[in-house]
Amino acid sequence: MVDCVVKDWQGAESGQASIDLKVAKAETAKGVVHRALVRQLANQRQGTASTKTRAEVRGGGRKPWRQKGTGRARAGSNRSPLWRGGGVIFGPKPRDYTIKMNRKERRLALRTAFQSRVEDLIVVQDFAEQLSRPKTKEMIQALTRWGVEPDSKVLLIVAERNETVYLSARNIEKLRMISANNLNVFDVLNADKIVATASAITMIQEVYGE
Repeated sequence: MVDCVVKDWQGAESGQASIDLKVAKAETAKGVVHRALVRQLANQRQGTASTKTRAEVRGGGRKPWRQKGTGRARAGSNRSPLWRGGGVIFGPKPRDYTIKMNRKERRLALRTAFQSRVEDLIVVQDFAEQLSRPKTKEMIQALTRWGVEPDSKVLLIVAERNETVYLSARNIEKLRMISANNLNVFDVLNADKIVATASAITMIQEVYGE
């Protein structure tokens, strides 16, 4: 179990939050998280890259010149890969990059990745009511009060999407906002700082705690 200090809108300590997630053993944790990360990135690939082979390129039906007697190299088609406009040798074709991983292993990897970032985790009180209207400047000031350095990559985790919070945060260049039930390994590992609301921590414990 890990205890975290909860900060209010002004950055002052206002309570405690605890999180207790079942993580992988130390000797297997790195491998499990790595497989989950590779799987996520691979599954995002469209796999639509395609090139034409010499059999698919238009033209090339007639032999460019006779076989012997011209002094030039032998040529059977002007769509050979050696010719301009010819086919592509071993070029990409549409394929499926999907990697399978058991659900239990995926959840274990996510819990392990999140628990490993506890030192960079900042827990704050739910602050939606503090923003009377969308205001990016106020959001940036709040992040500074919470201890987030400028130019840091920030992952903001909320229990559920609030339109005012979303509109206030979307123009911050290096901030990504997600809901607690949409956690993923890449975002957790890619951020320099993770800011989570107290209700989001509770939801993470409910959804992923085992």
